[in-house]
Amino acid sequence: MTEYVFDVVRFNLTVFPLYTFSSNLHGSILFLTCISVQRYVGICHPMAMWQKQGGRRLAWCICGGVWLVVAVLCAPTFHFAATGIQRNRTVCYDLSTPKNSLAYYPYGMALTCLGFMLPFMGVMVCYFRMAQVLCRPVSYQGVSRATGEKRDKAVKLIIIVATVFCISFLPFHLTKTMYLVVRTLPAAPCNTRNLFSIIYKSTRPFASINSFLDPILFYFTQPRYRQSTRRFMRKVTTLRDKGTSV
Repeated sequence: MTEYVFDVVRFNLTVFPLYTFSSNLHGSILFLTCISVQRYVGICHPMAMWQKQGGRRLAWCICGGVWLVVAVLCAPTFHFAATGIQRNRTVCYDLSTPKNSLAYYPYGMALTCLGFMLPFMGVMVCYFRMAQVLCRPVSYQGVSRATGEKRDKAVKLIIIVATVFCISFLPFHLTKTMYLVVRTLPAAPCNTRNLFSIIYKSTRPFASINSFLDPILFYFTQPRYRQSTRRFMRKVTTLRDKGTSV
């Protein structure tokens, strides 16, 4: 009975971190895709009515739909994730056990295509179209020079956001795909598999750093948040000065 309880605890400690990482990763990608689509509609189709009619209800429905899709995409993690023994040590297989490599391959490729490739292509298309619209000559749309400067800043921001998106997610999924392919090759040497495994795992921090970079980008691109921070700092400084004077 004690051994059974230990196995259950060990299984939960193995699966839930992997499921959490995978769900957060693909959730971030899908939510960034939704934000990109919203920005695309706002810039390229500013007169569209559907984005103004839904309001908070539409936003909540989209959020719920995204998490539902993520839950379905990542659910097989509970089936494939496992622990094993290598060189008298307990190891955690983040994809699947070696004997299940062929069985995991279709799911791994489907997860990459549905959870990354399609959203990635959508994000790139949206930002490319936004850049095209914003890069048109100022006289083309009859706007002022000040508005043209704002458009230039928006184009620079688009380039930065697209670059961060690529750096965060592209290396991880590219190396993961290569590792999936190598794992299914019976003739692949063990050293080659280990090399691709190390390369794949070394790109995982890039996928995690997106959660750190996005809030910073969002902060610097939203003037009202910078202004609220300044007001907060002024209040803190004022209270500190009053306390010092007393």
